[in-house]
Amino acid sequence: MWDTHTGETLYTLQHNHIVRAVAFPPNNGQLLATGGMEKKLRIFDLSSVAPITNGGTTSGDSSDPTIISADKGFEIGPDVHKGAIKSIIWTHDPNILVTAADDRVIRWWDLQNRSVIQELPVKGDIGSCEFNMLATNPSPSDIGAGMPVLAIAAGKTVYFYGGPDARTLLKSVDLPYDVASVAIHPKQRKFVTGGIKDTWAKVYNYDTEQEIGE
Repeated sequence: MWDTHTGETLYTLQHNHIVRAVAFPPNNGQLLATGGMEKKLRIFDLSSVAPITNGGTTSGDSSDPTIISADKGFEIGPDVHKGAIKSIIWTHDPNILVTAADDRVIRWWDLQNRSVIQELPVKGDIGSCEFNMLATNPSPSDIGAGMPVLAIAAGKTVYFYGGPDARTLLKSVDLPYDVASVAIHPKQRKFVTGGIKDTWAKVYNYDTEQEIGE
């Protein structure tokens, strides 16, 4: 993790295998979720595990006080993920977090109860699972009614979820090709996909589901 003003490394969260996803909750820079090849979803409370650099003691490795070991994080749902975690989304409800894993399951987690509260098994590999960026002036007429939309590409289907905790399925669209990624423009009511086997980006009308350009 870096200081965005100075470019200095503040501290490093040292894991035992490749980390593929990190996420902060909205409006809170003290919590951090990580996941990857270890198949473990960890939550770090940086206010308690981050090293103290103002002359006090440190909580990092003794040889390098800026390093925080993985065991400082709290694991949520041990052994639930059967494949590498490739994406983590912290919703606008700070208690709800979404993971996408190589076991072809999207999971919604209740962090207070430390349990899965919703699952979406998909038929193909998960290509992408991301929140769209909110419009500058969100409107009730936007897709998602002004809330962020969770866009998922998996196999030959794209899914769009909305609501404060991104648990409400707004729409799913089946396509004739394997989808590598999907992104949505809520205000223009369009979405764009990228295929796995070609280099084209295809644009669709969200309401009619018809392709309108490449």
